Amino acid sequence: MKTKGLLLLFVFFLSFFSLKAQVLKAGAAMRDITPDHLIPISGGMGTPEMPNGFQGKLTVRAFVLEQGGTRVAIVGVDNLGWPAYVGDRSRKLIKGIAPENILIGATHAHSCPDAYGFPDEKGNCATDLKYLDRCVQQIAEAVNEAISRLEPASVRTAVGIAKGKIAYNYYAPKLYDPRMGVIQAIALSGKNEGKPIATLVNYATHPEILGTARKLISPDLCGPLYERIEAKVGGMALFMNSAQGGMVTADTRLDECGTKEANDWQECIRIGTLMADEALRIIDPAKPETDPHLFCAAKVVRFPIDNEVMQFVFQHSPLTKNAGLGTDFTSVTTKINLLNIGKAQILTIPGEALPNIGFYLKRKMNTEQPFIFGLTNDAFGYILTKEDFKGFERYNYVSRTSLGEQTADILETEALSLVKQSPAPIR
Repeated sequence: MKTKGLLLLFVFFLSFFSLKAQVLKAGAAMRDITPDHLIPISGGMGTPEMPNGFQGKLTVRAFVLEQGGTRVAIVGVDNLGWPAYVGDRSRKLIKGIAPENILIGATHAHSCPDAYGFPDEKGNCATDLKYLDRCVQQIAEAVNEAISRLEPASVRTAVGIAKGKIAYNYYAPKLYDPRMGVIQAIALSGKNEGKPIATLVNYATHPEILGTARKLISPDLCGPLYERIEAKVGGMALFMNSAQGGMVTADTRLDECGTKEANDWQECIRIGTLMADEALRIIDPAKPETDPHLFCAAKVVRFPIDNEVMQFVFQHSPLTKNAGLGTDFTSVTTKINLLNIGKAQILTIPGEALPNIGFYLKRKMNTEQPFIFGLTNDAFGYILTKEDFKGFERYNYVSRTSLGEQTADILETEALSLVKQSPAPIR
């Protein structure tokens, strides 16, 4: 009888400590990656512009979640894109998180330094490699600090329609996804009990209000978005873009025809502030989950590079030497993730998917709260279906700056196989 009692006591303590081990923890940290001098900025392929000033600060923002044996980092970088051959250098410097569980996404601001190493028609590149070396280090430092700041947390998640004049599709004004996803981690104890640790905003738009034309190094609308959220609720804000390809952009139109636009810093403030207010409105009624299930899966995917322009970029960029592309530059491998955080489910996309692809993937996901993290883990230009590829004159540019017509089919097949193999989020 005594032995049975001791056994029951042992089981109780084992269950208790097992339960304690499953408590969700969250941590956040950021670093300033504003260049210390003027360097070229890039809005895409072509010759970069030399800026003449700064407007706001560029940052890297790391949001780490942990539950039991699972630890995940979500990293947002103020840049046009953050290819894996740069991101993997940071992953090697991060301790305590499996490399495949580190999701690094770019805001896609068009007023940032070039992280691709875009070559011109002669194969020359204007990328500041020393600046990228600094960013690699700062990303790792931000994630490592976020790990050190992990604390018990609850999570609130929500998806809703973002209202107001934020975005539109330049090619077809209403052909875009107006849904905004929000994930917020809240401290459960300590001096910040009840306050946000981090608020993540997921929305599809091009932060290109300033672009390269204003000749300013800037986070564009993302800067005011961060500032507004942090001023209103505290903690750290970060932005993860979504399926904003072809051509979902900031709605800066001053007339219905779009012949006049407000492409200045005041418009960045207007749209960034509106996005922040909408994010807080959407998350406000959501109830905290004190024991949300955390799950992360990754899959390596190979895409053919059928586009000669993209082959030229990979062949001549100084950053691709150790990217594992081989010598023929006809295909490339990358990683996609599926992430469950409580009721929310997230798929990553290694580029700029057109809205119809984003809608399709969200419709097939096992959740009422679908998130798409675009330009995450890699940045392979536009992703469009084979039916859309070179299908319209309007799509000439997005077709020319894509890997090829097979990319979307492969992405959809591989992403949905992850969805099918993974547990559904708790509803």
